[in-house]
Amino acid sequence: MILRAQEEPKEVYFLKKGFVRLYLIALTGREITFNIYKPGTYFPMIWAIGNLPNFYFFESLTDTVVYTAPREKLLELVKNNPKLLFALTKRTYIGLDGIVRLTQALLTENARGKLISVLLVLGRRFGRKETNGDLVIRLPLTHRILASLANLSRETTSLALEKLQKEKVLTFNKHSITINKLQKIEEESSIVAIEKATNLTF
Repeated sequence: MILRAQEEPKEVYFLKKGFVRLYLIALTGREITFNIYKPGTYFPMIWAIGNLPNFYFFESLTDTVVYTAPREKLLELVKNNPKLLFALTKRTYIGLDGIVRLTQALLTENARGKLISVLLVLGRRFGRKETNGDLVIRLPLTHRILASLANLSRETTSLALEKLQKEKVLTFNKHSITINKLQKIEEESSIVAIEKATNLTF
């Protein structure tokens, strides 16, 4: 655990290596994962720039290397470096667009559709296409973490994953997820349907 909810951050982190999960625990006790950070990410920026309390947990999913700096130094650097400010702003809005699109799917889809949309987003952000056409997501994603991303119970997530594996749509293990039928995933995702309807992709 890098940072806990309600804990006052002492510094700003820059993720050099590894992957970090951003989540909170709802009043019901259920974990809700909002994002998985990859190298090149600064956090917690809501606290650093927005000057808001930290309500989130930041947990490393893999071996992780971070650099830290005082918030005042980061703010000074951003204020005096328009290129850095633009890069941070661009990254923020791209991430926000992805979250909004995924939220739309999570609000309108059934359990299978929610999980498929989550897998598609993970594949686009973290996947690598193999020569045989498989898309491999090399992240240690448990059923519990996938459930928290899709806003489903762990049991429902496990059943949906089991069915997708039986259909040979994907292969799941504790180190990676391999999407064997990417076209089928895309055909079932409302995210792709909206992109086709609007002629936009993210």
